[in-house]
Amino acid sequence: MEKKIELMFKSVFIKTIYIKPVIVLLLFCSSAIAQNNIISNNSKWSEKTALTILNNYPKAWQIDGNEKPKWDYKMGFLLFSFEKLYQKTNDSKYLNYIKEYADEMIDSSGNIKKYEEKEYNIDYVNPGKILFNLYDISKDNRYQKVLVQLRKQLENQPRTASGGFWHKEIYPNQMWIDGLYMAEPFYTQYTVTYENGKSLDDIAKQFELVQNHLTDKKTGLVYQCWDESKQIAWANPETGTSPTIWGRGIGWYMMALVETLDYYPKSHPNYKTLIGYLNQISKSVIQYKSSSGLWYQVADKPELKGNYLEPSASAMIIYALAKGSDKGYLTSNYKKTAQKSFDAFIKEFVKVGEAGEINILNVSPSVGLGGKPFRDGTNEYYISGKTKDNGSPALAAFLLSALELEK
Repeated sequence: MEKKIELMFKSVFIKTIYIKPVIVLLLFCSSAIAQNNIISNNSKWSEKTALTILNNYPKAWQIDGNEKPKWDYKMGFLLFSFEKLYQKTNDSKYLNYIKEYADEMIDSSGNIKKYEEKEYNIDYVNPGKILFNLYDISKDNRYQKVLVQLRKQLENQPRTASGGFWHKEIYPNQMWIDGLYMAEPFYTQYTVTYENGKSLDDIAKQFELVQNHLTDKKTGLVYQCWDESKQIAWANPETGTSPTIWGRGIGWYMMALVETLDYYPKSHPNYKTLIGYLNQISKSVIQYKSSSGLWYQVADKPELKGNYLEPSASAMIIYALAKGSDKGYLTSNYKKTAQKSFDAFIKEFVKVGEAGEINILNVSPSVGLGGKPFRDGTNEYYISGKTKDNGSPALAAFLLSALELEK
């Protein structure tokens, strides 16, 4: 009898030590599977893009290969696209992705980690856009405190003599075209939501300065930068503009207009003025698309040796044209153009992996002017940077354009 009991005990023990690890392994595997979002062939392009991002970058700050969390305009742009997708699908995983980033970057007292207002970096304003909706949903006062911080930065932001926001403290007297996207949609939403629209004239003034000083009279397109003092080495001595018309810069500007108009009251005298600016740049940019319907890195010189079709510029312009048409700012013909260009974008830039993941090829690097070492802003500078796949501006803009076109 004792022998039988001993044998039974050994049998139970052996089963236990082998079964337990198997159970743990199965639990681990099921957890891993749950965290890996399956991409269906039937999913829309917008969802395929978002799921690819979630799988490749579990934390939003990891996009573009970042090794540490940071408060950055690229994350703001990416998460803005996720917010629009969440509003369309009501899928909480998209909202959670936004909230996790915000909660990692904002401390318990409601301060942005490693943020310094005195840098007056206008890029820091852009991520604030994701906090309006988060605050409305959660009523977490930390989010509202950051909104106030960023509004205070704009209040104190240095300006050119004619009233345009400097891009950064280290770039005196300079307006950069991407700065319009970084500041104005946030600024408009804030002043309409919390200030009864008191700053709407100032917002329109920023666009007026672009129209008067950064818009090329020959092409109707916009330069990346304008130095009102005309002192920096890259500035045209007569106009103060930088030398190159940058494709992505046009995209930033057009998106700034359509997203500012989302909150700009129709009753305001400058509402129609802003729509006029959008129509002007849209008409001009159509003249410079390739035969396939896409846009170049140096937008006005397709024949330039080494110039190339660029995905972030193309997707931003597609999104702005589609949204502008949907909102009634532009005619329906622009929507048709956007649809054709979107199809061309997929053919030219999108590579789908074995698991259905999205790869966007040949994205231009970030560019700037001045600084150390000095960036001269020539056409050659813009086309000489090393491209890479899946740069966040292209991913975010593609997601937004797909949402707008319901693809």
